[in-house]
Amino acid sequence: MVLSDSAKAIFNALHEGINIIDADETIVFANRAYREFLLKDSGIPANAIEGRKLRELRPGARLTDVLKTGKPILQMERREGANSYFVNMYPIFEYGRLIGGISVVTFMDEASSFRKKIDEAERRNRQILHRVNQTNTTGVTFDVIAAKAKSSRACRDFARKIAPLRAPVLLMCESGTGKGVYAKAIHNASDRSKEPFASINCALFDSPTLEAQLFGRVTHRAYGDAADEQIGIFEATNGGTLVLDEISEMSLDLQSKILRTIQSNTIRPVGSVTELPVDVRIIAASNVDLTELVTAGKFSTELYYALSSFAVKIPSLRERMEDLPLLVKQILDELSITLKQRLSITEDALDVLMYHSWPGNVRELKSVLEFSAYTCQDGQITEANLPENIGKSTRRGTLPLYDRVREYEKTEILRTLEFYGTDLKGKKAAAKELGISLASLYAKLK
Repeated sequence: MVLSDSAKAIFNALHEGINIIDADETIVFANRAYREFLLKDSGIPANAIEGRKLRELRPGARLTDVLKTGKPILQMERREGANSYFVNMYPIFEYGRLIGGISVVTFMDEASSFRKKIDEAERRNRQILHRVNQTNTTGVTFDVIAAKAKSSRACRDFARKIAPLRAPVLLMCESGTGKGVYAKAIHNASDRSKEPFASINCALFDSPTLEAQLFGRVTHRAYGDAADEQIGIFEATNGGTLVLDEISEMSLDLQSKILRTIQSNTIRPVGSVTELPVDVRIIAASNVDLTELVTAGKFSTELYYALSSFAVKIPSLRERMEDLPLLVKQILDELSITLKQRLSITEDALDVLMYHSWPGNVRELKSVLEFSAYTCQDGQITEANLPENIGKSTRRGTLPLYDRVREYEKTEILRTLEFYGTDLKGKKAAAKELGISLASLYAKLK
């Protein structure tokens, strides 16, 4: 048996020890790693290996057994002195005739390092799967969304209508409006409700990290880099729903890859040349106007059109103040369970909340009520328990009744116009809904 120089070069490049014998049990080749192993283990110099009988150098060698049986011996653990290793031994056939055998030795220190890297890769993958599995969507339906205001009802009803579709959804809203509830409700109202649900904030990662998080990572390099392997969220949520929060912060290059996934239902992990099929519904969310970013060249036109076919505009809290009492009740009911105490709020305190502008939307309301719940006495939130910045200039008594009524009427008119539009047609529709004349509407807006 004669090995070519190229074959020897390949074997010498390996970390594993390679030992090849012919049908007469004579060593015809030992690579560099195997020679170093023999020198360290038995003091046998490199020039005293090839051409020798294997049993002369290693009386306990099992590769000769492979010549007798013609069958491989796999995953054999050996220990010789201070050296431990795993060895796989295979017969070599040429045209059906047994011409020799080859042993492949994996040394324990490298195997241990490999195991550690595999464990690290598995740990990272468990983190990805945990992120998917920890998101609890149980019980989140459209019925839990407070929607007394007209704008809220229209938004909720539209989202409920498109939920069964398989198409992507775009949630357009300010921060803190409750887009997470809408996303979960859409998921639960679809045929994917029993499948995984995950959410990732695109603003929290740089582009390379976000790409690996979404699409995963593979490597074709030496096994020592196994820790680079990573399952992506797309693959982990296959069959389910993935929320891409703050998608406006995603790089243009990554946007193009998201578009390709939407169009082809495939992903390509980082470092891979192979496309993997996936079936994931995307719910994108943005708190900025994507059309402005498209005009500025900062957001993909094609991706915008792919996402915006079913766009849900969630109104801010100040646009749906009729919902505030319902929201307050929901939040206090949840806090009552947490604090194991029945919580309530006085009319005076609720009145103050009604006059606040709520720049932080529902998230701010939750924070305010949580603070007040911890500072109140006997479970009843009063005006005195509210944070200092809430309704500071509009607390009861600071405005005469007439002015307070005018402010309330103006606010309601503006909310109604927000729904119908500010042109003449919209103003007429708003006046009709409010039960006032068009002239009264103009007068109350002054």
